[in-house]
Amino acid sequence: MTSAIANIRTSPRRMLTSLDAAEYYGIPVRYFSTQCSFPKMQMPNGSQLHDIRDLDSWINGLKGDAQENDASLLITLMSN
Repeated sequence: MTSAIANIRTSPRRMLTSLDAAEYYGIPVRYFSTQCSFPKMQMPNGSQLHDIRDLDSWINGLKGDAQENDASLLITLMSN
């Protein structure tokens, strides 16, 4: 009998450190810190963290109009 191991990562936290955000994208933190084009959020305790929603919006923006095409396809499929 063969067995399989699933490597599933979840991110239950909304606010991430730069290291966690880089891992979320799957790139080294040194590249992430030079490529990330939006500011961190200043938290009440003084730490500076990335909002995972901003990270997702940023990466979607890098994809260009792919989301518009996906939305158009979904509308087309639903109308048929």
